[in-house]
Amino acid sequence: MERKRRTIKNGILFVLIGLMLMIAQACSTKPSTSNESANKQEGPKQGGTLTVVRLSDATKLDPHFITDIPSANIVYQKVYEGLVEPDKDFKIQPLLAKEWKVIDGTTWEFKLREGIKFHDGAPFNADAVKKTFDRLLDPKTASPQREKFSMIKEVKVVDENTVQLILEYPYAPLLSILASNEGSIISPKALAENPDSLSQHPVGTGPFVFESWKTGQEISLKKNENYWGKKPNIDRVVFKVVPEDATRLAMIETGEAQINDQVPVTEIDRIEASDKMALYRTEGLAVEYLGFNVKKKPFDDVRVRKAISHAIEREAIIKGVYNNVGTLANVAMSPKVFGYSDKVKPYDYDLNEAKKLLKEAGYEKGLKVTLLTSDRKERINMAEVIQSQLKGIGVDVKIQVMEYGAYIGMIEKGEHDMAIGGWGNATGDGDYNQYNLFHSASQGPPGNHFYYSNPDVDKMIEDARRETDEKKRLKLYEEVMQKEIDDAVYVPIRNYEHIAAYSKNVSGFWLNAASYLMIDDVVIK
Repeated sequence: MERKRRTIKNGILFVLIGLMLMIAQACSTKPSTSNESANKQEGPKQGGTLTVVRLSDATKLDPHFITDIPSANIVYQKVYEGLVEPDKDFKIQPLLAKEWKVIDGTTWEFKLREGIKFHDGAPFNADAVKKTFDRLLDPKTASPQREKFSMIKEVKVVDENTVQLILEYPYAPLLSILASNEGSIISPKALAENPDSLSQHPVGTGPFVFESWKTGQEISLKKNENYWGKKPNIDRVVFKVVPEDATRLAMIETGEAQINDQVPVTEIDRIEASDKMALYRTEGLAVEYLGFNVKKKPFDDVRVRKAISHAIEREAIIKGVYNNVGTLANVAMSPKVFGYSDKVKPYDYDLNEAKKLLKEAGYEKGLKVTLLTSDRKERINMAEVIQSQLKGIGVDVKIQVMEYGAYIGMIEKGEHDMAIGGWGNATGDGDYNQYNLFHSASQGPPGNHFYYSNPDVDKMIEDARRETDEKKRLKLYEEVMQKEIDDAVYVPIRNYEHIAAYSKNVSGFWLNAASYLMIDDVVIK
């Protein structure tokens, strides 16, 4: 989103500035922003506090233990930075590393920027990179993110500003995972002195410094005055927890807040009709689905899972619950992610087949199950639609609604029967979907909340992450996704479209495809 330039209403001053700019442009081929006096008049307004209102609080702030995007959103590219970052098109760009090269298939070398300090004064260098990844990869740390980087065999310090990642095997999407929140580089001083405190007090190199966390209320960050790159325009950002949907929007309208990045689709008409709010929309990398806990009865029987898959009219959910925001999903991978295939088809809506399968499984007289969802309005609505649809085949669904943090805790412990879930791909690569959602090693906190385990699927996922030929990788992902559908592990529902409401007096923010709120260039009028 381009920054809106500040307008000056005083007519005389406006004319004088206009004349000055015309003279400057006539005398030079350089852009007007190179003129210092023009910069002072037309540059973005500095200062102010950006207030972002959100449905739920974060769960934790340590990148090695964060397992949900709403929590990662607080620190990603704000408090923490990685060696590389994705741009708006999800192409990888330098960040803490200024350049890199692949020495051979399993050795990646990164040249680091010099003169950067962490927020606690510790120097950023090759040793800091090594300490971050050594902690992440140490089994004693018990990080749920460890498996994402399990291909790294060794982190080797070449010199103070050069580090090598030695891999067990060639791994094509390495840069994409390094660019995600999991690839954040953490202060070695904080890691040495009190690593447990990082869950509540993050310490990185980013443009914002952690200020405070009032649990259940708000998290605040302040501008890093010593930031190595371009400093933010704003002084502070506050992420405020406001559970009521209507209240969040009212705060945008009254000016109490500037951005609401968790907007129910039911509020789109209200936002578009407002003269004080605007609507931001962008396609996402995430997919929403109904997932089965395949270790729990009755969902340990594939016939029951197939029956429910046949009984859900997915198109009705997209239209009735989501007002056609987003698109109908066919697999647990967005069309924007590398590895997606439109050839894999989910189960047709077929109540007769569903009843037949339930009868074969011994549930001709029906069964009772519990459906878990977080407290997002659309997900509660979706749960109610699914409850109604499954009545048609004799399945009695009890809906269990939990606050987001409690919901995450429950699915990470495998205490649910069925759950409405989503996977916000943070890298744009299929490995992030497949390894985290379906590999046996990812059961629990890393992302496999289906508790699914299939040796053939594990092997195909491992082969795909090692394969360097793009066509072969795509074929492997198509085959493995078909196998997951055959096993009826989940029911794909929706490819995300991210929406946000924002005050018309704020500009310069954007949501990337992974749903991260980017605020480096925010201007508050």
